[in-house]
Amino acid sequence: MTTELNNRAGLSPSQARELFRAGTVVPTSGFSHGFAQANLLSLPKEDAFDFLLFAQRNPKPCPLLGVLEPGQVSSELLNGGDIRTDIPAYRLFRDGELVEEATDATAWWREDMVSFLIGCSFTFEAALLDNGVPVAHIAQERNVPMYRTTIQTNPAGRFAGPLVVSMRPIPAGQVADAVRITSRYPAVHGAPVHVGDPAAIGIEDLGAPDFGESVAIAEGEIPVFWACGVTPQAVVMDSRPTLAISHSPGHMLVTDARDLAYQVP
Repeated sequence: MTTELNNRAGLSPSQARELFRAGTVVPTSGFSHGFAQANLLSLPKEDAFDFLLFAQRNPKPCPLLGVLEPGQVSSELLNGGDIRTDIPAYRLFRDGELVEEATDATAWWREDMVSFLIGCSFTFEAALLDNGVPVAHIAQERNVPMYRTTIQTNPAGRFAGPLVVSMRPIPAGQVADAVRITSRYPAVHGAPVHVGDPAAIGIEDLGAPDFGESVAIAEGEIPVFWACGVTPQAVVMDSRPTLAISHSPGHMLVTDARDLAYQVP
């Protein structure tokens, strides 16, 4: 297992999913270089249309890569896989409350569950690294820091709540490069939503993220914030649907889709 983790970037998506299915629990940033990753939110069919409309109204934090039919557990994004077992860690929400975390969501599954696969900013990190832009949480072997903001999403049906952002400290001279590179990936959050002063979007302490782990920020680095696919979890907490299953923040689905499939000219 240690050898596989040391070569995480070189694992195929199916090899990564097999590792997670066997019980390995680690953040997935840096896994399967060149392949897209996805956030998960599974909801009862009765809530699926409202969330589909919510995602349509909030494409920056909720860019949909795929939607599975009620009860469906696999798709072309995870050929031969199972959405209930192939993510390192899952969360169960009941009436908006986080009640359980586990490495396997099979026991929570219902046949009316509709699964939304949402673009993840881990996907464009390969492009940042390939262009010489450092990614602090990978270098520091940490989970990416994520924060609730005072920016509100556009409500739809029963769903409403705050925008969540992920943060990467970028050397000042490379911020423009980071914006340019990530703007070419609108299906995985695209360009940043904010650069600089965290207080301007309601973040009081970068050292105390709401999700993930804090990272060290070196002198000359500027915090850069991207819309985050954990936003649906914050929205679930506020909107309180009867049941929701999600990935644990930073522990994503490694898909069979190539990063380049989501790059625009």
